Amino acid sequence: MDLCEQNGNILYILNVLKKYSDEEHILKVSELQEKIEDEYGQTIDPRTIRRNINLLKEKFGYDISTFNENGKGYYIINDPETDFEPGEIRAIIDTFSYSTFIEEKISKNIIKKCKNLQTVYENEKIKDYKIYSPKEKTTNVEVVKNIEDLSNSIINKNKVKFDYWKYCIEGDKIGRKIVSRPVVSPFAILYDKQQFYMVGIKEGNDEFFHYRLDRIKNLKELDEKINIKRTEKDVEQYAENSVETFSGDETEIIAECDEFLLGEVIEKFGKKIQIKPISKNKFRFRLVANEFGFKMWAMRNLDMCTVLRPKSLIKEIKEVLEEANKRYNI
Repeated sequence: MDLCEQNGNILYILNVLKKYSDEEHILKVSELQEKIEDEYGQTIDPRTIRRNINLLKEKFGYDISTFNENGKGYYIINDPETDFEPGEIRAIIDTFSYSTFIEEKISKNIIKKCKNLQTVYENEKIKDYKIYSPKEKTTNVEVVKNIEDLSNSIINKNKVKFDYWKYCIEGDKIGRKIVSRPVVSPFAILYDKQQFYMVGIKEGNDEFFHYRLDRIKNLKELDEKINIKRTEKDVEQYAENSVETFSGDETEIIAECDEFLLGEVIEKFGKKIQIKPISKNKFRFRLVANEFGFKMWAMRNLDMCTVLRPKSLIKEIKEVLEEANKRYNI
């Protein structure tokens, strides 16, 4: 065995322990030898294996249970501070499997990396894992890079420039086209309804707006510094009050809902809403939010939600219902 192969011994041993050992699968020295030969085509004597395991423990800090401790063999003990538990890995895999904001090939690559963090026995449990999602993933491969680049721009307090596309009707087909190439001062990244958004202020404006990251192409960080002053509280308030992630002025809204919607209202509108039960099956709540965004939510839950204030919102909903009446000849 040449010097290069000898230096690789410790990595062969470490990788086999990571891949094939846990508390329920303790490897004897002979089994370690077999796995190393199968995986790497290398033969390592028992004394070398024991010496390298001691090096991994004493010099590199790996928590490895040994034959002297358990009376059976060797396995790596997970560190709760640095190592993922199987349930945590599964949660990450589920997140990237079902998230629509990330392109499919990138998603599969991330899932593959997650599986490499756990043993073959844990991976065996999810070998028949299937994804049941009615939603398509984005085809924009730049999303992950957009998150990284925007984070850097926010930290550096630099403006960004990008192409922004939207769906459009082109003859008898649905297409996509670049609708703007704005220069924006970014302040935060917002996550809502399985989508990432950049919260920022467009050049020439002074109000927050947001852009979906999967619709941003050719993002570039500029050397130009952000000269608009906004506090973390301003950004937080915008994120909390931008119902349905629609921008615009905010207003006080009062609505009455069936008890069935209680959980959704609490989860969607956050901690700052004021809720008051008015009967066993109904409650009333008050919040400050974007009026147009709230209208979209209220219309989806029309049979269980009644807007009480403001009058302008009630009027808009009535007009929509009257128009629907005409359209459907109800």
